[in-house]
Amino acid sequence: MIKDLDDLEQVLESTKQEGVLLYFSTPQCRVCKVLKPKIHDMLQKHYPKIEMHFVDTEKIPEASGHFSVFAAPTIILFLDGKEFIRQSRNIGVMELASQIERPYSLFFE
Repeated sequence: MIKDLDDLEQVLESTKQEGVLLYFSTPQCRVCKVLKPKIHDMLQKHYPKIEMHFVDTEKIPEASGHFSVFAAPTIILFLDGKEFIRQSRNIGVMELASQIERPYSLFFE
């Protein structure tokens, strides 16, 4: 788990040539508790080169401001150090998988 904004920046910097999915949430978000393991499983099965990192926006409120996150859950996918996908609130696992498919195949296959 990411502990502070410096950790978050370090993760993004160290994985610049790879894929990183940031999952922004709060402990009170019930949707997040159900959605997080589903997204994690989907990434492991279909997109293993993408790392998933959890960001607790209550513990690291400055991360919300830094990444313009205004709702929980928010998912941001970075490929090659650049933001490719951003989704908030109503996130479907299959919809997210189909959005990841093309850029993932271009970068990693």
